[in-house]
Amino acid sequence: MPVKAYDLTGRTAFVTGAASGIGRATALLLAEAGATVHCADRDEQGLHETATRIKTAGGTAHTHPLDVAERTQVEQAVTAAATTATAAATDTPRLDILAAIAGVMHNSPVLETRDEDLDRVLDINFKGVLYACRVAARLMIEAGSGGSIVTMASGAVDTGGPGLLCYGASKAAVVQLTKTLATEVGPHGIRVNAVAPGWIRTPMTARHGTEAQGHTEGLMARMSPLGRVGEPDDIAHAVLHLASDAASFTTGQILRPNGGVAMPW
Repeated sequence: MPVKAYDLTGRTAFVTGAASGIGRATALLLAEAGATVHCADRDEQGLHETATRIKTAGGTAHTHPLDVAERTQVEQAVTAAATTATAAATDTPRLDILAAIAGVMHNSPVLETRDEDLDRVLDINFKGVLYACRVAARLMIEAGSGGSIVTMASGAVDTGGPGLLCYGASKAAVVQLTKTLATEVGPHGIRVNAVAPGWIRTPMTARHGTEAQGHTEGLMARMSPLGRVGEPDDIAHAVLHLASDAASFTTGQILRPNGGVAMPW
């Protein structure tokens, strides 16, 4: 059991991208901390595996197969999750935590980037986060009990690099969304923060498993003062911190678990 500030017993969390990688690690950790976790992803088999792991460990999990780029699917799933956990003595749907983690990578030089490449990445990485944040914030405001929204940015917004136009632009948009929403919902007791990971070893990065990708991973490990790349659990712990009462005075911030590869002011 975590220390009291990290205890999420009785809280409801909605996690996108929960079928693998950072999303799965986050869902497992939030459940371990006591939350009822609603897992969302378009990979139904991965969702089932995540939920099974949570239940086997004694936690509570629900699954929501969906495409985050489809606004209606996101709104219906998040609302359904909140409806299963109504606030005490009321009929108001309640959602305590949103971890909007689902995303895709795309690499192409600016001069070779197609409109459809940019549209796809923005639809998933930015609009998908926007849809989830919007419905979650509305539900949290209606319940009147505050809440925590955690988005997933990227170290790409600090470092740049060849081929990162689509991915970096989508994550920069997530940063702006995070800061703007934090100012708008703060008066309702809702905190909004982002995690900007460095290079993390996940199935998503493995799908770019070319010689160049392996070179990139090795380079990032050498650049880090810690001498390694990140693991999904490294990011899940950052999400848990921001979702918990331990971060009750933190909002509009970008937490950068990147091994020290980038150290922005």
